[in-house]
Amino acid sequence: MAATVIDGKAFAARVRGQVATHVAALKADHGITPGLAVVLVGEDPASQVYVKSKGKMTLEVGMKSVEHKLDAGTAEADLLALIHQLNTDPEIHGILVQLPLPGHLDEDLVINSIDPAKDVDGFHISNVGLLGTGQDSMVPCTPLGCLMMLRDHHGSLSGMDAVVIGRSNIVGKPMAQLLLGDSCTVTIAHSRTKDLADVVRRADIVVAAVGRPQMVPGDWIKPGATVIDVGINRIDKPEGGTRLVGDVDYDSCAAVAGAITPVPGGVGPMTIACLLANTVTACCRANGLPAPEGLTV
Repeated sequence: MAATVIDGKAFAARVRGQVATHVAALKADHGITPGLAVVLVGEDPASQVYVKSKGKMTLEVGMKSVEHKLDAGTAEADLLALIHQLNTDPEIHGILVQLPLPGHLDEDLVINSIDPAKDVDGFHISNVGLLGTGQDSMVPCTPLGCLMMLRDHHGSLSGMDAVVIGRSNIVGKPMAQLLLGDSCTVTIAHSRTKDLADVVRRADIVVAAVGRPQMVPGDWIKPGATVIDVGINRIDKPEGGTRLVGDVDYDSCAAVAGAITPVPGGVGPMTIACLLANTVTACCRANGLPAPEGLTV
């Protein structure tokens, strides 16, 4: 039996609809408009496309969108001064500095200069610590989107065996923390894991986030397992041109899995949807209001 396809595009549209409803209520009941500021340094084409998409969707859900586009040679002190200005702006509830930054800028210093309460990427060291200790935090967008889809598909994840392939600070580590928080038994695997195939085969949930195209074949997947493919890789097509693939070999995995996310159209659309959700959550917390149910952990 072919796997159920988890449609991230449709799910993300539902999340954005929930966000828009909460934004409308904040405006009507409290006179508050959530504001998201995005800072782009340099002219990386992929980052420019991503920032434009974020701005468009921010406005579509009724939020305030602010973009700061800085030259690639911007001095670190000037970038930090802008972040300080946004930290103290009461109309800005979420701040995102688009990564990667030009090489002369210290990414850790920049990220940790953002007010943790406005760190809608969830990368600040304070939010990492809060997440790791099970406290209220801003949760990284991609892992949050993965968790939402898993909860929607399974209901309770309690007692399930989960393997996260990849140990990045952006996806792998926070994904493992979120799964632990939902009472999964979690293994973090990576390029140096011994007998990686055997480790993956025991998992009820596989989250692949290694950045290696089609690394995970179908014979690594336990029959009926749920496969969440975070990878977005561009490879050459035999007939010329390129196409996008994930970190799992979709066709062979879909023949074995119980459910699977496609690439494109799986995890990707959820990242921006969760960024918008995080901004609403940050706005509510800043104003002493309860965080919206279903949009955070």
